[in-house]
Amino acid sequence: MSDQPVGLPTSHSRVTLSRIMTAVDVNLYGTVHGGVLMKFVDDVAGAAAARHSGGTAVTAAIDEIVFAEPVRVGDLVHAYAQVNWTGSTSMEVGVRLSAERWDTAGGEPITVATAYLVFVGVDVSGHPRPTPPVLPESPDDERRFREAIIRREHRLARRKAIQDARAIPAE
Repeated sequence: MSDQPVGLPTSHSRVTLSRIMTAVDVNLYGTVHGGVLMKFVDDVAGAAAARHSGGTAVTAAIDEIVFAEPVRVGDLVHAYAQVNWTGSTSMEVGVRLSAERWDTAGGEPITVATAYLVFVGVDVSGHPRPTPPVLPESPDDERRFREAIIRREHRLARRKAIQDARAIPAE
C-alpha cells in the first residue's frame, strides 16, 4: 500500500464565505481597509485548505493579493476559495472576492480582489503532515494547477536568489 494519500477533486475544497461590510471595516478614505479584506481572504483560504487536507492547515505564504476595486460600507462581499495545487505537505489556495454593491440592488457582482496563498497541513504537534493530491476536474482547474506550479517555481527561485545574494560578502 502506498504512503501517498488518495487524491481529492478540486470541488472537494471549494468554500464560499459572505459578509456585509460595516462602518468598523473602513479606513481613513471611507473604503474597506485592505487588512480587513486580507483577513477575509485568509479565513476563506484556510477553510478550503483545511477541508482539502482533512485537518488543520496554516498559512505559510501569501504569493499575491490584488485589490482590483474598492469595497464600500454596505457591500455584500463573497469570498470564493479552492485548492489549486498540492505538494507533499503544502497546497496553493486561490481566492476571489466579489462584491454586490449596496446601492445597486440586483446588479452584477464585481471582482474586487484576487489572491494566492500557500498553506501547510499540520498535525496536532504543529509538524507538517501529508496532504492529499488535488485532482483538477475542468479545463479551468487544470489551468489553475499549471499556473500554481509557475508561481511555486518563481517563489522558490526568488528565495534562492535572495539567499545567494546574502551569501556575497559586502565590499
